[in-house]
Order: sequence, then structure tokens, then C-alpha cells
Amino acid sequence: MNAKSVLRIVAAMGLLALNVWAADPQITIYNQNFAVVRVQIPLDLKPGENRIQFTDTTAYLEPESVILRDPTGARTLQVLEQNYRADPVSQQLLLSLYEGKTLDFLQSPNDPKSVVQGKVIRSGYFSPRMGYGGQMQEPIIEVDGQLRFGMPGVPIFPALIGDTILKPTLNWVLQTDKPGPMNAEFSYVTGAINWSADYNLVAPEKGDQIDLVGWVTVNNQSGKTFENARIKLMAGSVNKIQPPMNGRFMMTEAMGVAGGMGSAFPQVSEKSFEEYHLYELHRPTTLHDQESKQVEFVRAAGIKAERFYVYDGMKINPNQYQGWNMESIRQTSEYGTESNTDVAVMREFVNSEANHLGMPLPAGRLRFYRQDSDGQLEFTGENDIKHTPRDETIRVFTGDAFDIKGERRRTDFRIDQGRRMLDESFEIKLRNHKKEPVEVRVVEHLYRGTNWEIVQPSTTYLKTDSQTMEFRVQVAPDAEQVVTYTAHYTW
Repeated sequence: MNAKSVLRIVAAMGLLALNVWAADPQITIYNQNFAVVRVQIPLDLKPGENRIQFTDTTAYLEPESVILRDPTGARTLQVLEQNYRADPVSQQLLLSLYEGKTLDFLQSPNDPKSVVQGKVIRSGYFSPRMGYGGQMQEPIIEVDGQLRFGMPGVPIFPALIGDTILKPTLNWVLQTDKPGPMNAEFSYVTGAINWSADYNLVAPEKGDQIDLVGWVTVNNQSGKTFENARIKLMAGSVNKIQPPMNGRFMMTEAMGVAGGMGSAFPQVSEKSFEEYHLYELHRPTTLHDQESKQVEFVRAAGIKAERFYVYDGMKINPNQYQGWNMESIRQTSEYGTESNTDVAVMREFVNSEANHLGMPLPAGRLRFYRQDSDGQLEFTGENDIKHTPRDETIRVFTGDAFDIKGERRRTDFRIDQGRRMLDESFEIKLRNHKKEPVEVRVVEHLYRGTNWEIVQPSTTYLKTDSQTMEFRVQVAPDAEQVVTYTAHYTW
């Protein structure tokens, strides 16, 4: 018998036991910390009621999601009763069953005679399925009339008591209209299995053309190992009501930077599925419990990318002005006059076939690297992206420029309530300490009202939406450039 769990079919009198095992599983993993598991299990059903115990499940199976059926449709399989238990025996669980009783505790593993007796006052048992509100507590043991927090040694249990189990277990009472042998399809939803995408992007020493390698990281915290599993990954925002679960299950991020960026045989294929995208691993793999598994799923070279700078100099504390209406903002002269000096570094590229990509990219983290003169790769920033279809543009913030600074100050403010008009003037300075020229996109927000007009701008601007404009300013090496404008509001 291998490591796979055994399915036991027991006759109603409990006298006959037949040992078989489930076939290789198929798993569809969603990037919302759940998965759908499907296995084929052989059954040999007798007339009348059949009592079956199945132990090949995870510790986070959702019992309401269970489907047991004949995939051929040749017979009806009726579940008269189903019971699910996910509290396999552990030291803490056994300790809870012995609360109020006296146990022997071995104080030294090298000395079998170093035994003391203690009464279990509190076990401190906590099951992860108790949800976010539960927490492990320290056991309380009474030894020689004194209470101790923590155990005085390793507890020695004389026997299993209570209806304890060794693995998460499903108990079924089944009935069918056609008794006999069959291969039933057993499927269920389970929590504590997740996947995420990570992208490593490498630029050469000079220039902004990048190479990309994408990884998927599958994280299994479900309490079960899936051997020789066929795995699919579902990307998209599927509406799923998550059951309470202990918050300790966190994703492990992909590590490392890919080496050569040449072509390679793809390990994952992609296709559309309803409103989502499925990524299928090409070969079966074993997914161990408590394991993070990584597989490369996209590789592209020579991607044309753009690096540009953005100065958004207005600094507003949202908590200070929370709940303010337009009239209050209009009449408060100091609103929007605070300034920051940071100039953001942005990276942008198009996910298109013409740009050597064109594959739907699931949400994940982009990590940017650049090759130094000594050939070593240096990390230059990261950010997260949402699900990105083909032919869409990816634009992310990767950090603040060291050698480019901005300064924004208001130079004039006049309001005339009777004539329903307001004029506000600003001066923006950009300083470039680099040895090469740069272009900075200066973003300004027209926050005093929806009716506005720019009067006497020092350079041309682009209206990007109803209350935002952008100046594209060229700044020479070791130089300063000044932008001025007046916003005229009416209401």
C-alpha cells in the first residue's frame, strides 16, 4: 500500500472490509485561497444502505460542496447521510480529552524514570477550523497541588479515548439504483490552497528594453499531499464567499531571478474559460502538504518598455479634510498648498504580440532588475499588477528618483464670492542633478471646482480628465526648469 489514503467500504454489519484507493487527483486552484479537487474512487455497492469511510480529503474541505456521482450517468448515487470530521488526533487534542484527569509526564527523554504525575486543568487546545476568533492557550497542569502554566514534560497517554480519528474523515451512507462495482467521481471545494504570479523583469546596463520571466507559485496548506496531480490554475475575480479560517495561512512569494532569457519549452498553457482564464500545467506533479511549488509559465525577451518621471506635487492629508464639500474646499485658502518634493519613477510596457508578449497576465508582482557594469543584477523596484488582458498597457510605480526633485508653491489666491469666481496661481520648480536631460510629467489637480480655465501657462499642457492636467517638461542636466500657471474657477 502506498502513501495514498485508503477507502474502506464496510458492510452494514461491519464484517467485511474492502481496501481500495482513489485515482490520481485533478485540482483547479483559484488565486483566492481555495481549490476544487476531483478524484475517481472505485466503489462496489451492495443492495440497500452502504456505509463508507473515506480519509483521502483535506482538513479544509467544505462539506456542503461535496459532489459524489457516476460520471457516466449510468446509475443514480444517493447520499442518504454525510458526516465530515477534520479534528485528527494530536497531542493537544488528546490532552483536551483528558481534562480533569491525571497523566504521567516524562521530564527527561534520556531517563525513563523521570516521571511526574499531573492533573490536566486546561489543555489549551485550539483547532484551526475554529476561525479567526480562536487562539491557542497555554496548558495548565496541577503538580503536587501547585498549578503550572505549560506542561512539566512530555505527556504519556495510556490509550485513545473518545471517538478520535487519525486523518480528516468523511463518513457516507450511500444507496444506488444499480448495485455493483463502479468508479465514482468525488469532487469538493477546499480552502488553504492558493497560487500567485510573480514576474522578474531584467534590463541591460544601458537602455530600457527588458526580458521577462513569469512564475506561478502554488502554496498548499490544506493538510493533505496530492500525488501525481493534474493541476489547473484559474485567474480572475470569481465570486466566492470564504468560510472562516485561521489567519496563519499566508502566501509564500516566489524567490530568485531567472537566468538566461532565451526561448524554452512552455510548461503551462493558457485558454479562456467563461469570464476567466485557465492555466494548465503540462505534466502531473506531486503537491506536498506545507509546500510551495514554482513553475515557469511565461518567458519573453526584447520587450520595449518606457521609463518616465512624474511629479505630483500637491500633498493633501485625507484625514484632515474628510467629509468636506466643494464649498468648504473652495473657501479654505490653505487647501492644497502643502507640497512634496519626490519625483516618481514609472515603468510602462504594452502586453501585445507586437511587443513579444500578448498573453493574459494574471495578477501578481513585478520585480525590476538592471544589469550593472560588472554583470551583476541589481534590484530597482517592484509593484503589483491586476489581471491584465492582452493588448493592455501595464504601468507601475517603482520608486522615487534620487537626482530629480520638485518644488511646488502657490503664488496668488483671490476669491470673489459675489461674482462667483476664484483665481489661484502656482509655481513649480524641477531640478535635475543627473548628467543627462530628463522629461518630467508634472501633474496638477484642479480641485477648487469643475468649471475652470488655465490662464497664462508658461508652457503647453494636456488635459487628462475633467479635473487634471499635465505639463511635460524637459529639464537639462544640472539645471532647473520652472512652470507657472493660473487656474480661473467659476461656479
